[in-house]
Formats: sequence, structure tokens, C-alpha cells
Amino acid sequence: MSGLARALVQAGHLSTSQVEALNKKALTEKSFFIDTLLQSGHIEKRVLALFCSETFGYPALDLTAFNIAARPEKIIDAKLMQGQRVIVLAKRGNKITVAISDPSNTQALDQIKFQTGLIVEPVIVQHDTLLQLLEQCGRNDEQNLNELISDDLDINFIEDETAVAAGSAIDTDIDDAPIVKFLQKILLDGINLGASDIHFEPFEKFYRIRFRVDGILREVAQPPLAIKEKLASRIKVISKLDISEKRVPQDGRMKLAISPTRAIDFRVSTLPTLFGEKIVMRILDGSQAQLGIDALGYDADQKETLLNAIQRPYGMVLMTGPTGSGKTVSLYTCLNVINQPGINISTAEDPAEINLPGVNQVNVNEKAGLSFAVALKSFLRQDPDVIMVGEIRDLETADIAIKAAQTGHMVFSTLHTNDAPSTLTRLMNMGVAPFNIASSVILITAQRLARRLCGCKQPAVILDEVLLQAGYKAQELDGSWQPFKPVGCERCNGSGYKGRVGIYQIMPISQEIERIILAQGSAPDIGRQAALEGVKSLRQSGLVKVRQGLTSLEEVLGCTNE
Repeated sequence: MSGLARALVQAGHLSTSQVEALNKKALTEKSFFIDTLLQSGHIEKRVLALFCSETFGYPALDLTAFNIAARPEKIIDAKLMQGQRVIVLAKRGNKITVAISDPSNTQALDQIKFQTGLIVEPVIVQHDTLLQLLEQCGRNDEQNLNELISDDLDINFIEDETAVAAGSAIDTDIDDAPIVKFLQKILLDGINLGASDIHFEPFEKFYRIRFRVDGILREVAQPPLAIKEKLASRIKVISKLDISEKRVPQDGRMKLAISPTRAIDFRVSTLPTLFGEKIVMRILDGSQAQLGIDALGYDADQKETLLNAIQRPYGMVLMTGPTGSGKTVSLYTCLNVINQPGINISTAEDPAEINLPGVNQVNVNEKAGLSFAVALKSFLRQDPDVIMVGEIRDLETADIAIKAAQTGHMVFSTLHTNDAPSTLTRLMNMGVAPFNIASSVILITAQRLARRLCGCKQPAVILDEVLLQAGYKAQELDGSWQPFKPVGCERCNGSGYKGRVGIYQIMPISQEIERIILAQGSAPDIGRQAALEGVKSLRQSGLVKVRQGLTSLEEVLGCTNE
């Protein structure tokens, strides 16, 4: 028996047998109890609304004069709103007013609170008026989508003519103007918001589009489910993929010209799921590599150490960190610093993400036999000065890269390790001889990306015990600096963060560290020696960013281990 049914019995409006009969009918018809109750005529709509208000202690509201256009949109998703029969009417600070006709539906209120993180204040409305308003909201959302698809946007896809011709022969609907313009709008919104990835996700009863902004996924649209096939086909055509193949994953690229002087590249990946193809597009903005090394967030001493290393005539510089930590941008920035007419630079990547004029970039193609190792061997016959390997994945690639570093070439590459000291032990575990590592690697940098605090930040009150536990020294807690916390505003979309800042561990390979490597020492042994030489750990570098007011303590603790 639902909470509403129990309250009606206790108040004498219904008998137990009537409630049981209504419940049985609701189950048979797969409807809500409140629908069956009002259809039975046992109680009037207005009387029920007043009863719910008095019994459950929530204010009653007449929705007939409510302006639907004034309601805040995108507070909760359409699926939750329609499924639970609730509407957000207003938002004030961290509180939202929610219209509901059955206040015993605590599941709906809990879901709204969980999804929004806000305080939910329910108001009771008549059930029929609520249903009418929900229907109107659904029509308005569909109309807004149609208007969005119909927008005239001055951007163009740079396509391969043969791919478009082949695609048109298979599906004549993929070049429908509404689909093209809707896709252009989504991509342009992603670029303007600074998204790194765009996710197109089909599910059984809805279709979702999400942006990854500052490392966090955010839902931005739920277009009609019917457009998923056309949208997927359109993306696959301009990405030079086979639109007739929907059973296996595919990878491709596309380019979007957003002005006569600027074009953005996208790396496209498709994945067959239960209800259609999920597509993820990585935004490759070449302008990021042109920002310069000062924009990456290195401390002054870290920047000097890195610049000294990359400008040496030979050796190996490794950049490490998890996927999405900014390794590629750091590598390209370093290449940009040394990209001069008198230097021959060759890169092997999978794939080349950013186009650098003056750099010979090669896309690795394992299926065609062009692996990192094969590309590296070819580079050594191309009179190189600087070689960049996208990633060291196996012993063969590591051996060739190290031999190149030992024979008078500067080599850049990446590895997926947690910090700088563990990179050296990772190479040993791959089978690289310790003396080869010691004689070739000159510097390792590990990095993470922390979200940067928005201008709406406010001073945070944090106990000294918490700061000491986080890694600060007692002498640093002298009151000369102030930690900040995120607040949220329109500019940062309520998150409190806008953009990201790099956290780095820059570890040059000293003679003492070389001795530890030759003795096959462990990562903790290397880490202790690096600390003695003044190398900051990732946590220590992050704490410096907190002192500078660039990010919050919570953000640093979340992306570093100590």
C-alpha cells in the first residue's frame, strides 16, 4: 500500500477494501495509483490536492496561471521529469521548487536531490493540471530541438568527396540539412565550451549527448531517439568510415572549418552497443600546442629544468601519466620550442592529433605493418635530429628508442605510469637493460590535470590538522596564504571550476639516480633519492597550486596519491 493510499484510509476517505481494489486495478493496467484513484471518482482532483497539502505539510499551488516559459530548464533531465511526473518550477540559490501531485512518491524527490545536489522544496498541485503541463513541456522541448536543428550556422565540414559519394549511394538521408546543422551545432557548442570529448550515446528509450569539460562529463542534450541512425551515418561519412559496417568498432578523423582561418580536427571512435553505435569524438585543437610552455602551469624551477633537458643534443625525455592528463599537449609544446629550420623532427603517433608545420608526422598503422618500431627504424635512415614516439608499448620500441638516444638523437616519448620514479622500473620490467636506461634517459616528467578554480571562488576554512595530513609542513602554515573553495556561477555553469591547470613532477636523472638504476633499485628507492635532490612529488606540486589559489585542496587530493 502506497503512502497516499494509507493516508486516505486513515483519514476515512477510502476503505481498506476500496484501496485494495484500486491497487489491483492499477497493477493490472500498469498505471499509477493516483491515476486509478481519480478515474474511479472516489475523490475529486481539487479535494485530493488540498488533502495532500494538509496531510503531508507541503504548500498547495494553482498551476493554471503558471508561465511555463519561466521555468528553469535542464535542472533535471526530461526522462526523470516525465517518468516521475515532476516539474521544476523555480530555482533560488541551492534550492529548487518542484511541483508534484503525489507527495508520497519520495523516490522521485530523492532522485531529483541526487541528480542535482540541491535542496528540494515540493509544492502540491492538481494531478490533471500537472499532466497537462508535462505534456506541454514535452512539446516545447521537441519544438526547441527542431529550432536548434534549423539554425543557420556558418561552419563547414571539410569532407572527402569519394567518401561522401559512396555514403550517398548507401543512405540518401544522411545529408538531410536538419541532421547536418544539428551536428554542426553540437560540435560548435563543444568547441566553445572547451570540451575535450563529445559522447553520442544511444539507449533503449532515449538518446544522450554529453561533453567532457574540464575532465567531467556533462549531459547537454537528449535529441529524439529516431535521429540516432542518421546522426551516426553522417558522422561516419565525414570521418571516412564504412557506414554499412555496424558490427565492429571503427576509428577515423574529421575536420571542421569554423572560420576562414581556423579548422578543428576531431578523432572519431565508434563502438557497437546494445541499442546502436556509441560515438566518441576527441576534439584536437591545434591552438593548444601554440600556447607556449608558460601556459602549461610549470613552476619556474620546473620550467627551467625541462627547457634545459629538451635543448640538449641527445638523450631521452619521457612524459608519463594516465590518459587525459595532458601528455600530448606537453609533448607538442616541447616540440614547438625546439622546432627550428635547422632541426629535422620526425614523429610516430597513433594517430597524429595536432598538425605541427615543419614537423614530419607519421600515423602508425598496425594493420598495414607500420608499427612504432618500424617507423623508428625508418626515422634513423632519415637523418633525424629529434624523434618523437607517441607511446612506448613494447620492448622492441623501447630498445630502438633508447639506441636512437644513445647514438646522438634527442628522443621524446610517453609511458602510462603513476609517477616519475615508477617509469624507470616500468622500463626494467619491460626488459630494457638497466645500463641502457641509465645511459639514455635524461629527464622524466609525470603530470596530472586539476580543475582550475573559477573567479567566483571564496576563501575556505580548513583546519591545520587537515592541511598537515594533506602534506603541508608546519612552517608553511604561517597564515601568509589562504586556501580557496569552489562556489559556482553562470560563467562556470555552477561547478565552481573553469579550465584546468597542470600538476607536474620533473625528475632529472642525476648520477646518484643512475647508480640506483644500475643496481636495479626499486621505485621507492629512486623516489627517496629524487626527494633528497629537491624533486617535488605530484602531491607537493599540487599543494603549491593550492597556495597560489589556482585550485582547491579537494581537487589536488583527488588527482594525486601520497
